[in-house]
Amino acid sequence: MRKKDLVSVIMPSYNASRYIGASIDSVLSQTYKNLELIITDDHSTDPETLALLNSYAERDKRVRIFLMPENNGPGYARNNSIKEARGRYIAFCDSDDRWFPEKLAKQVAYMQKHQCCLCFSSYLICGPDDEHKGIVIAPSRLSLTDLKHDNKIGCLTAIYDTTKYGKFFMPTIRKRQDWALFLTIMKQCKTAYGMVEPLAIYRRTPEGISSKKLKLVKYNAKVYQFVFGYSVPFSYLYLFFIFMPTYLTKRAINWIANIRR
Repeated sequence: MRKKDLVSVIMPSYNASRYIGASIDSVLSQTYKNLELIITDDHSTDPETLALLNSYAERDKRVRIFLMPENNGPGYARNNSIKEARGRYIAFCDSDDRWFPEKLAKQVAYMQKHQCCLCFSSYLICGPDDEHKGIVIAPSRLSLTDLKHDNKIGCLTAIYDTTKYGKFFMPTIRKRQDWALFLTIMKQCKTAYGMVEPLAIYRRTPEGISSKKLKLVKYNAKVYQFVFGYSVPFSYLYLFFIFMPTYLTKRAINWIANIRR
């Protein structure tokens, strides 16, 4: 593989010893070998996580570990990894998610064939003990307006090409940074391309950052304020009258897709 085709995989960690080993293994076992895995730990308090990270870094030179001096949230950790990234492509995998072995190979080939800046895919959902919970089907194409109406990109499937517009960083809001990032990228590239084939597995846990949807309402509104400069009242109006109907429609479509499987 040419150096310019290096994929930098961004993984935040925080007290993640239960699942992060499987996540790291799924990245390092990719059929696409030209990658680096950059893990920034967000000041974990359990020694098991740090010991595990160090053990992987010692065994595989593609793994690079960075430590945050204090806990600030996954957005800060991801941004530190993006800053340290050396690859053409930036991909994301959280510490409790997993990739299928050919994920990177298929997405990089697709992006090079179609000359696209931002690519994502469908993904499976599992529970804390790997039990199958369903699937989220990716649309084949998204416009900025589509994404503005609802985040249809699973962060664990997203890859963007830095040769198009350079590096993009996440806002430092505590949650929903991934959606804000994709909107910021889309303001430049206008179109994102989805692959219908599921290429990753999202782990849904009770303590997950996006597990309490109602608590995310204020962060959804903050995304509109940060990316588009909307006022607070207009952000909430947009959220309730445009985002919510679109989001509920997406949930219904995915529910029907899972019933038919």
